Parts: sequence; C-alpha cells; structure tokens
Amino acid sequence: MTIYFYHFKDAYGDFSNFSRHGFWLDNYYWPTVEHYYQAHKFLGTAYDALGHRIRTAPTARAAAQLGRDPTYPVRQDWEQVKQQVMWRALVAKFTTHAALRQLLLATEEEDLVEDSPVDSYWGCGRDRQGHNYLGRQLMYLRYCLRHSIPLPNEFRGWPLSQG
Repeated sequence: MTIYFYHFKDAYGDFSNFSRHGFWLDNYYWPTVEHYYQAHKFLGTAYDALGHRIRTAPTARAAAQLGRDPTYPVRQDWEQVKQQVMWRALVAKFTTHAALRQLLLATEEEDLVEDSPVDSYWGCGRDRQGHNYLGRQLMYLRYCLRHSIPLPNEFRGWPLSQG
C-alpha cells in the first residue's frame, strides 16, 4: 500500500515540509523544513538577507511565499544544490525528533508519495506521474536509519544505486 501525504494536519502529515518540527542546522534554529529550504534559495546572493526573513517567518506558508516571490532571483546553482539542501533538512528533522523517526520506520517498505497536486518535482503532481523526490528522499532516509547506515551528506537517489 502506498502512503500518500501532503497536508501537515492529515495522516502522515508529519512527513510534510510544513510540519512544525523544528531543528538546529548551520548554527540556526529552523521552525520547519520549508523555512530551511526556501531560505537557502538566496544564500550567497545579493538577497542573502531575505534568508533571515524567511527563517523568522511566522509560518511555513509565509516562508514559502517569501521564497517563491519572483521579485528575488534564486542563487545560480539552485537547480544543482536543491536536493542536497532538502536532504540536509530532512536528516536534521528526523534525527532531532525520535517520534518522527519511529513514524518513518513504522512505514516499513511502503512507497511514500507527496500527494501534491501542484508540484511534480518534489511531489507526484496532479496526474500522480511526477518525480516525487520528497518521497524518494524519505524512503532513502528510512533505509539508512533502518539499516544503521551512517547518514551521508547528500542524497544519492532512490531506489539505491548499485555500486
């Protein structure tokens, strides 16, 4: 059975980037994964200060709105680094919160799919044919945790590559 998640208030909503499970990373406290992810779009750019506004935004929705504002161009390497940014945030979130780690492990070998109707990169998109990279990263994290594999600094892909 595939486990679909999206809204942070629904079943398995704790897997959402909007769930209120904060963590410390890079010497700052991040209220949600969404705060961390959106702020890192501007790291090292002329809009670096926007990252602070995003980090201190009152909600994940507010952080997402700031981070998606087309007025501010994202860092040039964003497409190359965004999966690593997400991975680091997910590792921090799930290693900080034991209950979340247990929830993730309790999903056994089920496929995890972010059921986003608007995002076919991190989620499955409206047609459920999207890349589902958030679900893939969670399954990779679950695999590493279950098998006591030291957590790598980067997402290496799911299913796991041989070699």
